[in-house]
Amino acid sequence: MAGGDIERDRLRNLPDPSRLIFGLRDTGYDFNTAAADIIDNAIAANATEVNVRVELQQDGRKFVYFGDNGDGMDSDGLFNAMRYGAPKRASAKSLGKFGLGLKTASSSICRRYGLISRARRATELGKLEWDLDHVEDLNDWQMLQEPVTKGEEAWFEELCGEGSGTLVVWSKCDRLLSRDYAEAGGTAERNAIKNRVRRLKEHLSLVFHRYLDPADDTYPTVRIHVNDEPVEPWNPFFPEKAEQVLPDHARTLKIGLEDGSVHEARMNAWILPHSKDLTKEENEEKARISSRAQGFYIYREGRIIHHGGWLGVFRSDDPHYSLLRVEFDFDHQLDDAFKIDVKKSRILFDPALEESLRKTLTPFWNEADRRYRRKVREEATDLLVHGASSNRTLAKVATKAASVVQVDPSGQEVTVNNNRGAGIRLHIPVNSNVDPDRVFIEAVDDITSGHVWEPAMRSTGTSGHRIGVRINRHHDFYQKIYLRTAALGDAVEGLDFLLWAFAAAEQNNSDPELAGMFEDIREEISSNLRRLLKDTPAPSGRDLEEIAVAVAEAEVEAEA
Repeated sequence: MAGGDIERDRLRNLPDPSRLIFGLRDTGYDFNTAAADIIDNAIAANATEVNVRVELQQDGRKFVYFGDNGDGMDSDGLFNAMRYGAPKRASAKSLGKFGLGLKTASSSICRRYGLISRARRATELGKLEWDLDHVEDLNDWQMLQEPVTKGEEAWFEELCGEGSGTLVVWSKCDRLLSRDYAEAGGTAERNAIKNRVRRLKEHLSLVFHRYLDPADDTYPTVRIHVNDEPVEPWNPFFPEKAEQVLPDHARTLKIGLEDGSVHEARMNAWILPHSKDLTKEENEEKARISSRAQGFYIYREGRIIHHGGWLGVFRSDDPHYSLLRVEFDFDHQLDDAFKIDVKKSRILFDPALEESLRKTLTPFWNEADRRYRRKVREEATDLLVHGASSNRTLAKVATKAASVVQVDPSGQEVTVNNNRGAGIRLHIPVNSNVDPDRVFIEAVDDITSGHVWEPAMRSTGTSGHRIGVRINRHHDFYQKIYLRTAALGDAVEGLDFLLWAFAAAEQNNSDPELAGMFEDIREEISSNLRRLLKDTPAPSGRDLEEIAVAVAEAEVEAEA
């Protein structure tokens, strides 16, 4: 018996306290995910109020306080909560999962953290702390139990209230900011803290939006304040104006577990309006359209654990799909199926589920692409590049082109002398009373043939017509290439001259028999360009704004 006990004792291989407690600092938390994990515990304790306070002292010391009015803890509860690998919660639905969140989240930001709590108003406050430097000095898993100070009592009453509740205190916050500042507690460091607080509010408004929204009765309502400012819920699907496109039969997914049980996950697919169809306020406060915001929003028990990106189902970097967001919802029974990590911020799809999601969502992925491209195409069509400089050059330079003998505007015919002979009659658009800055070259939206360009006879009055070129504003070449060159000055002039030269060459070498051949050539060039440019992205909204500025500057320069 004794020999067996000795053998078992020899097999005990306890982790080194100092190495492990410092190693657990690097589990992948940032400040936002760490703070959300602390708030998970408050919600699990039935809190209805959570107050977060981020403090920067004049000497550069930083503190973070989390106070809630939840159930609170007695001395045994405090001891268990501070244990690495705390006991399982009574409810499997709890947002707290592994018994590590409080410890790993806290130590990822600070070197000392503590709990101050009570389960009833009449009881005294209990307090326990972990100090990583203390553990390192002793090389032992020993907490600190010091008296609750008057200042801590005041913080508890301010942030937790006068009844039950829990106050989490982070001190020695060496990782709250990404760097040290030359002037501790100075203006630069205070601004950095303000940015941290602002981003935290944005993070919490998304992650807990179902709990923050009193109108959502699926989950208990929780009010969260950060530095005394309320956190307002942000629903990423903007249901007031977005369209839920997934049919009823595709909105429930049956997922089998290794034990043979089957549980359900729920899914909705939302296509949001294009940002150009929204007011500035709607886009900035409600929709927040961006490439990073497209993709899956994964909820576990109503709390977002992942937001944005396609998790391998689709590529995630193309702005053409930025209008599609997918709401994916599951409960604790599917934790193992999705490989939920300690931070509750990672999810992994089984390859079979990934393929099923791709098949289900592909039509809506494509529809989001079509809607985005259609809007961008409309914007590109609205942006008119006048080519004033090109027109002025052509007006001054002697070029080789057919000479016009007679025009028939009603019949859209002209008689010309060209390389094919004298008195050649051609069917061609005749444009009179044209703006002088557009008489030789103009981008138009009434070309129905689909060609990139077409020749025309044009005049600033009713006589003196000369060869010109009309460019199709609806063709991919105009929208994806021509517009981009508008910001480059000489490049767009080069394209103008090239297209005008094609039109002039056609009219100088055409007759009624050859006209069809030239039209076939324009058709073939236009269709080939359309195929070649199929996967070329159209200019983004920002690109179009820059192009518009460049065009305006070019026009001012040309007039000068």
